[in-house]
Amino acid sequence: MARVVRVFRTLRNHWKKSTFAVCVLSYGSHWLYGRYCDNVLRREACLEAREFGRQLIAPNERLKKATVILNPAACNGKANSLFEKNAAPILHLAGIEITVVKTDYEGQAKKMIDLMEHTDMLIVAGGDGTLQEVVTGLLRRSDQDSFSRTPIGFIPLGSRNTLSATLYILSDNKVKEITSATLSILKGETVPLDVLQINAETEKPVYALMGLRWGAFRDVSATVSKYWYLGPLKTNAAHWFRTFREWPLLRDVTMTYLAPTLRPPDMPPHKTSRPNLLYRIARRLRNYWNPPPEEPPKEEPEQWEEQKLSSLELYIQTHNKNPVERRINDSMMISAESDNFTVSEFITVGKQKHNDPTVFSETSTKLEASACRLQLPEGTGGFFNIDNEEFEAMPVEIRLLPRKLHFFMSAERRQQLLSLMQ
Repeated sequence: MARVVRVFRTLRNHWKKSTFAVCVLSYGSHWLYGRYCDNVLRREACLEAREFGRQLIAPNERLKKATVILNPAACNGKANSLFEKNAAPILHLAGIEITVVKTDYEGQAKKMIDLMEHTDMLIVAGGDGTLQEVVTGLLRRSDQDSFSRTPIGFIPLGSRNTLSATLYILSDNKVKEITSATLSILKGETVPLDVLQINAETEKPVYALMGLRWGAFRDVSATVSKYWYLGPLKTNAAHWFRTFREWPLLRDVTMTYLAPTLRPPDMPPHKTSRPNLLYRIARRLRNYWNPPPEEPPKEEPEQWEEQKLSSLELYIQTHNKNPVERRINDSMMISAESDNFTVSEFITVGKQKHNDPTVFSETSTKLEASACRLQLPEGTGGFFNIDNEEFEAMPVEIRLLPRKLHFFMSAERRQQLLSLMQ
């Protein structure tokens, strides 16, 4: 008992050292427990991937080939380590022939895609910037009609992974997010996604999966990180300081757009049975002796509608946030924020938009279109955000390419989206 009393007396007399030791031990225990949980997640994912690798294939079949476009600079240079620890073992255990191509500089992914040969699946390991480059490079290819049928997997390794919210169930644990995404690629369930084709007069087309953003809220969001020293107040401060330099922050634009197009019915999952031989012979003879008259297709002129807008924010986006939703029309959504905000409303709404740029007020203008043209006033500067990547603002034409690419999606996320629609 006397020994216990001496220990407590010593701790009391050296309370600063004791407090520091307790903090170090608590942090170390929490860190070790986190490492243990991460290793458990990796082990479970590898065991599941090994089951895929043990499946037998026919003698005349070959191993599937996967080309991985990896951006080592993503996530502040941690992407390569994250991929090697969490995703690569799963792909190797699944019995897939993997070719990993690493990018060295910005824009290189577009060139790599242009030189890439046939592959069974394309895997993008990086963030929003890497994905945007790969999609743009793929759809700029001369054989993009056939190459765009290649299923694409996305492993979220970047600081911003906007498409993850569409394809997977989000998690606060980075290891769980990466392993779940990699396992979804192995399971092979895909979903078609719309693509925006953005054409400028002096540039090659750029392609986007989420959308194009332009306006005051975008400009302020790009400067929020400069006020890091203000902690949780940095977002409010960035919007507040911006109102000192310029107010009102309206953007004038002339927009012409086409109405949405009717979505064609989905192809049947199974091919229809082929008619018998006698019927096919009779049909060919009938078409030979009495060929049907050839009528040239009638091309109806495009009916463009014009609208002038004065807005704080313009966002043109796809419906890829819920790709399993059944829609009658193929369209993109054009949202223009109201121009009657007060300074306090600008700060409040700006904080919401910094976290989710798709949020718009009830007074905003919303349109559905299959194509649109943006004509900016002369001397207009600034930048667009195209899938969170900056591009110089200029007059552009944006067209929707409905269900152009197929991405791997987790079955759990699909089920979640379907349940929300009920």
